[in-house]
Amino acid sequence: MNLNSLDLNLLIALDALLREVSVSRAAMRIGLSQPATSHALQRLRDLIGDPLLVRTGARMELTPRAQGLRGPLAQALDQVRTLFTRDEFDAARSERHFRLMMPDLAVELLVPPLMEKVTKLAPNVTIDVVPWRGPAIMTPEFARTIDLVCSIGDAFKGFHRQRLYTDSDALAVRRGHPAGNRLKKREAFLAARHVAVVIRGQSQDLIDIWLRPMGIERRIALVVPGYIEALHVAARTNLVAFVPRRLIAALTWQLSLQTVAPPFDPGIDEQYLFYPTRAQMDPGSIWLRNLMLGIGREMERGKSRTA
Repeated sequence: MNLNSLDLNLLIALDALLREVSVSRAAMRIGLSQPATSHALQRLRDLIGDPLLVRTGARMELTPRAQGLRGPLAQALDQVRTLFTRDEFDAARSERHFRLMMPDLAVELLVPPLMEKVTKLAPNVTIDVVPWRGPAIMTPEFARTIDLVCSIGDAFKGFHRQRLYTDSDALAVRRGHPAGNRLKKREAFLAARHVAVVIRGQSQDLIDIWLRPMGIERRIALVVPGYIEALHVAARTNLVAFVPRRLIAALTWQLSLQTVAPPFDPGIDEQYLFYPTRAQMDPGSIWLRNLMLGIGREMERGKSRTA
């Protein structure tokens, strides 16, 4: 049989005829007129090569061929209907594995509250976090393995972007640092020895890219690949780390740090959540995105309460 020539609406008519064993009742079931249903029955007889329904006295009966079609046809139609039924994500039962790419500061700020929610709502879901490596790594093959990205800047190709939270940069020094609050002055800031953060995939600290047009050059004594390393070094030396303020606040007591405002307006940093265009309607992706965006809103509310 050539399926290109098959009118799939005939299968709906056939299902109704086999269930009702009556042309008039089948017509009512599928919302067609009786003549249209009779015409469909004739087409089905020609197509299948069997009368399907035959009159016996005052009633209609199914032929053996029609009897044999009832189960397989009902099953086939159910399978077709599932093609157009939107999948649901049952968090409590899901064993799905999600892969996220984010820098260490996002791991520090976002992953603990995320895992608290995941553990409560979806105990069998697992999260795999890979280090942020910049747009160059986002090949089509690698992108297909990623469910979410946390990053600043423009969207990655093939990904949508939503703002996650805002932040600003500040200076982090150890408690008892000899310069301390004097770092608020430009002269002390320029005299201090700094630890720079150059994440893999970048050529220099983003802070220096931002400062250079203002004629400000920091004295870089050490370069590290992550913000957490920068704060650990600052906590045990006299080096100064210029990093996101939320991260300093998260580790202030643990590392015995002090936050110092820089001698110029640091502006606002925007952290974004990126998700693949291919997964924009995927229920599991939507669920995870909503968790992440909810954490971002909680962070913003916390900022407004303490501002």
